[in-house]
Amino acid sequence: MKILVANLGSTSFKYRLFDMASGNQLARGGVERIGAAESRAF
Repeated sequence: MKILVANLGSTSFKYRLFDMASGNQLARGGVERIGAAESRAF
């Protein structure tokens, strides 16, 4: 089973994807300063 955890703020979005069978983190990323000229994705 895969679990997606999302954290949404007023100007940010962050996420992590976990494989519960192995306990491993499969992916992570996000966007900060959404709507601003200096926004960034990671």
